[in-house]
Amino acid sequence: MSAALAALALGIDRVVGDPDRIWRRVPHPVAGFGALIAAADRAFNRPHWPDGARRAAGLASILALLGLAILLGLAIHGVTAPFGWVGFVIEAALASILLAQKSLSDHVLRVAEALESEGLPAGRRAVSMIVGRDPEALDEAGVARAAIESLAENASDGVVAPLVFLALFGLPGLMAYKMLNTADSMIGHLNDRYRAFGWAAARLDDLANLAPARLTAGLFALSAWMLHGRSSAACAFWAALADGPQHRSPNAGWPEAAVAGALELALGGPRRYGELVVDAPMLHAAGRRGAGAADIRAALRLFARTCDLLLVAVVGLALIG
Repeated sequence: MSAALAALALGIDRVVGDPDRIWRRVPHPVAGFGALIAAADRAFNRPHWPDGARRAAGLASILALLGLAILLGLAIHGVTAPFGWVGFVIEAALASILLAQKSLSDHVLRVAEALESEGLPAGRRAVSMIVGRDPEALDEAGVARAAIESLAENASDGVVAPLVFLALFGLPGLMAYKMLNTADSMIGHLNDRYRAFGWAAARLDDLANLAPARLTAGLFALSAWMLHGRSSAACAFWAALADGPQHRSPNAGWPEAAVAGALELALGGPRRYGELVVDAPMLHAAGRRGAGAADIRAALRLFARTCDLLLVAVVGLALIG
């Protein structure tokens, strides 16, 4: 039933997405997760504690938060299950809120549309909504590459990974994954405040995304074969294999490198976050550095085909089950 739940949730998310008119009125569930994580940070991340104590506090905090997420998923399932297929549809609709298929595509598409209709300043504003780097330091090619990199990375931790956890472990698994991924984005940093306290969240998130990131890269390569032929697929596959492990993240580089190879682009490289400049490695360095709105649209077509393959896969699992 978990695979069927995943299939229906993915289908609902594909059509409905995250309607802004709803989340302007009520808090998004991920915002609730964020509030719990922030409360744990305030309560247990004490700057005067030694690193060992802060690391233990961070581990205990993330385990408690994951336990709460699992209990919430079990409670929702317990409430909806007695209502048969109606409850099943309600549970799938709730699960779809935690998938980012349509919202990710919509946000990245806005960058392409902004570049096409209003030029670089509008493109910078649009890309600033989906990346953390300084958009004012980006030219048009930099804006396009940033949008494509964000699409590739978030395809894994915003769509593939949560769908895998939903298909395998039901709503409790999805809730736990989203809590962990949110914690990593909030406290899994290597600065003085979070290096110790956020260590457990960052390492657990790396572990949770280990298989989904590589699966995403494989799906991008397969999608490239379907859209552009064998040579594009081979380039995506070998770029992921060669350059994925070079990324500063153990997982993000795999889907990013696969997309770079599929589109014959060079992605990654140095980037600026405010005053901080990160010297990141190039992904598929043999590709072209020039990029534009057309490349963003090509990446979106690749992402759409990957989502098609995901839907076919979970429907197949549901039928086999």
